[in-house]
Amino acid sequence: MWPPEPPPLPALTRAEGELIDRYLEVVDLLGRINPARGRDTYSGLRAAQALVAKAVQLREALDAMHRRGENEVHAETLARALRTLDGERRSERVSVPPASVD
Repeated sequence: MWPPEPPPLPALTRAEGELIDRYLEVVDLLGRINPARGRDTYSGLRAAQALVAKAVQLREALDAMHRRGENEVHAETLARALRTLDGERRSERVSVPPASVD
């Protein structure tokens, strides 16, 4: 039996799609850097090095939207896209995990 089909992405402009993709890449890297969830310094270092380039790409995506006249962020639509692309789980890795009860 196949897993259920994920919901379709909402209609996005090319620039909005680029923004979502770059944002999630940054979130993934921040999750790898998170010292409360990390395993070793080397993987955090590698993620931090990659973060620089991904942050530039994120800035460029926002700049492209602005230059094209896309000055409003449609937060509800973009939030649906983030949920569809597993953004909630991916962004959890950025937060501090709950304290363990001993």
